[in-house]
Amino acid sequence: MGTFFHPITLVGPDGEETVEALVDTGASFTTAPRSLLERLGVEPHRRARLRLADGRVGEWDLGRITARIDGQEEETLCLFGTEEAPATIGAYTLEGLLLGVDPLGERLIPREGFLMTLTDTQFHLNAEFEMTGDQPDAVAKLVEGLDKKYKHQTLLGVTGSGKTFNMANVIARANRPTLVLSPNKTLAAQLYSEFRDFFPENAVEYFVSYYDYYQPEAYIPRTDTYIAKDADINEEIDKLRHAATRALFQRRDVVIVASVSCIYGLGEPSEYYNFVLRFRKGEAGNRQRALRKLVDMQYERNDNNLVRGRFRLRGDTLTVMPAYEELAVRVDFFGDEVERIMQLDPLTGEILSETDYIEIYPAKHFVTSADKLELAIADIEAELAERYQILTERGRLLEAQRLLERTRYDVECLREQGYCSGIENYSRHLARRAAGSTPWTLLDYFPDDWLLFVDESHMTIPQIRGMYYGDINRKQTLVDFGFRLPSALDNRPLSFQEFLSHIHQVIYVSATPGPWEHEHSEQVIEQIVRPTGLVDPTVEVRPTKGQIDDLMSEIRLRVERGERVLVTTLTKKMAEDLADYLLEMGMKTHYLHSEINTFERVEILRDLRLGIYDVVVGINLLREGLDLPEVSLVAILDADKEGYLRSEWSLIQTMGRAARHVNGTVIMYADVMTDSMRRAIEETTRRRRIQEQYNEEHGVQPEGISKAIRDITDRVRQVAEEKAEYNTGDIPKEEIARLVKEFEKQMKEAAKNLEFEKAALLRDRVVELRRELVGDEEGLEAIAALRRGAGGPMSRLRQGRARPRRR
Repeated sequence: MGTFFHPITLVGPDGEETVEALVDTGASFTTAPRSLLERLGVEPHRRARLRLADGRVGEWDLGRITARIDGQEEETLCLFGTEEAPATIGAYTLEGLLLGVDPLGERLIPREGFLMTLTDTQFHLNAEFEMTGDQPDAVAKLVEGLDKKYKHQTLLGVTGSGKTFNMANVIARANRPTLVLSPNKTLAAQLYSEFRDFFPENAVEYFVSYYDYYQPEAYIPRTDTYIAKDADINEEIDKLRHAATRALFQRRDVVIVASVSCIYGLGEPSEYYNFVLRFRKGEAGNRQRALRKLVDMQYERNDNNLVRGRFRLRGDTLTVMPAYEELAVRVDFFGDEVERIMQLDPLTGEILSETDYIEIYPAKHFVTSADKLELAIADIEAELAERYQILTERGRLLEAQRLLERTRYDVECLREQGYCSGIENYSRHLARRAAGSTPWTLLDYFPDDWLLFVDESHMTIPQIRGMYYGDINRKQTLVDFGFRLPSALDNRPLSFQEFLSHIHQVIYVSATPGPWEHEHSEQVIEQIVRPTGLVDPTVEVRPTKGQIDDLMSEIRLRVERGERVLVTTLTKKMAEDLADYLLEMGMKTHYLHSEINTFERVEILRDLRLGIYDVVVGINLLREGLDLPEVSLVAILDADKEGYLRSEWSLIQTMGRAARHVNGTVIMYADVMTDSMRRAIEETTRRRRIQEQYNEEHGVQPEGISKAIRDITDRVRQVAEEKAEYNTGDIPKEEIARLVKEFEKQMKEAAKNLEFEKAALLRDRVVELRRELVGDEEGLEAIAALRRGAGGPMSRLRQGRARPRRR
């Protein structure tokens, strides 16, 4: 599959004419100057609404014409172009890059050099309930603001007021590609799960950092310590990232839930799209050319082990495991003709469907053509020579020699393998960008009319501001001491101003909007009344003396009622020690902090809701947005320690975790009433009065929230269409708990060996067995006992640690 200039003969009712045209063998779509088509007697039969990748939308005439290439004829859809554009067949990608014009004659910059048809797909909101309380008014005002072209709006909604449902309603009415930006992976996973429920017929995707562990490259001059980059990539999250970018190229009904990872560098959109490999049934195609293109797309050939990002060739059958799907693609050739295109289960080989056309997207977001790679290598060598001379003239011979050796090694790897460790540091040269220019990010994959929601904006906006400066400071040291070329500084996240320049329209969503949102929003909409009639929790302040004993008695009261508890501390060590102590006291407890990876965090919160745990102890993650309807008590230790974790908005957010329960209560353990505590309590009391007044006037009786327990791991587990059912019969609960432990061990081993399908099936078994245990108290105790035993995530931290003193 390729793009090239070749003579084609266009055949119309009044004759035929041969022209030199740009041909893309992977598509059937012809563009020709209007005057040529009129000479051939081709008449437009309808108007088409098309959109360019930069978001511009317009209508053009379409007709039908026969194109003859090397004796083979095919009737194609024909677009009436301008005189400036050449005749093309299918080539609506490369043309804009070569000639600076698209097939419609409009001037384009390279990243906008591809054409896509505008689908009429609508967002279909699947809601089991109607908007109530403040929701209808808030949604109407937000949509009105979008229609009035307001660039910045803010939704100030209290915890549990249905802000996510409001966002879904706005998305459905606006009907635009949407990015929902979340401050961390835990909230992103929760939002992703909720939006998939709201939009089951549309594309809801997940885009966060794919690192389970990441140690960036760094140098500490004071101790002469160099720290090499070290990372552990989560393949499942990487798969979801690729599914997200693919969706943006294929449709407009897309919602992507992302963390601030979306402002970090990604491959150039048009270059990424240029590498798409297309197969059409019955089409003549060169099999060897397809294999070479797969290698250029960073797919690896392996005829024995077909896993994600690999392909195999057996006789005339090509099988590809795309980077973004669970299903493999099989293409059968008859000579050079595509005979069959199938999708199959890679584990069983069962054919699940057949199709006439399919597109395969690159295995990596950073893909570069051979021509561009040669140019990039030449630029890298030129920059190296210049930088080497500068360092030598300054007498920094050690740094000059270090830079020379490291860069030459990377260049050799690029020449021989097309890849090198730390290739992202050469992204400016590979993308042919100017020094200091804005890097490509996920935001560039959206059309210009996209919509942005910034969830928990009081946290997310400061994060975006800080990312750029933290990255530039670290890399400047690497450049100064000869570890990297100066061009490495252009491998960076967006600055805040660059982020703002990408925004078309944005809605900030928070219970406690920050100064930025208030200053720049054209309207701030309050949403105080909850649809369920629930009011803000009652707040008590108690002394720190004997706080652990007091906390344990409160926990026991909640456990007796089948409710859950969240406890927040100031440090990771305090969270771990307190969790250990509560475990020793017989309470089903787990801790939660940033060192726990993405999927494990989601599992812990899921287990809290299921009742496997009664208490979760955390720090910063037990705040914004966590939707845990079973939690009736939030305990805040050291509430009087003024600072980031005990600021006014932080306290309001933490207290909000108890606002989804009828018996919601907050206990602050403090000896002094700080200004932040006072303001937080006053604001909570103000909101509670408004809510109680509304309930009284409208006769609303507060009702607890009933919500299905689902999360992002459900999608990861969807490997087979039918899940096996496991009947445990009369097996003792302790034995089932041991089975859970054994299956979890096998699951982790399978994942370690990259056997993700097997790991997902084992995960299904674990879920089924856990559900058996959740049915009664005996089963819950069995799981809690297992978690206290060796092999659980707590065991590594408990070994050799003294029990904390009671306060």
